[in-house]
Amino acid sequence: MTEHDVAGLQRRLAEFAAARDWEPYHTPKNLVAALSVEASELLEIFQWLTPEQSARVMEDPGTAHRVTDEVADVLAYLLQLCEVLDVDVLAVLAAKIDRNEVRFPPKRPSVGPDSP
Repeated sequence: MTEHDVAGLQRRLAEFAAARDWEPYHTPKNLVAALSVEASELLEIFQWLTPEQSARVMEDPGTAHRVTDEVADVLAYLLQLCEVLDVDVLAVLAAKIDRNEVRFPPKRPSVGPDSP
């Protein structure tokens, strides 16, 4: 019934915006600003929690709902930005992970003086 792949979600977001004549407002600058606002709203949920409380944030249904709504908003604006700028979000993420694997190699556990 609904598509849950990146391209399908981007298409749904574009159709949603088009049906409301919002495309003129979906400039890269505006989308980045909206992304920042939504990320800040997500941060606000966690702002005064201890590390332990933040690890359990999804246990409270009301807070969990707020978290998932803000995560969805952040992702929606990011996907719309990628669509407008013609950025393949999965390809750039994979490339970034590849670069980070080289930049930050895993630490090898020390097993003794005779290990290679």
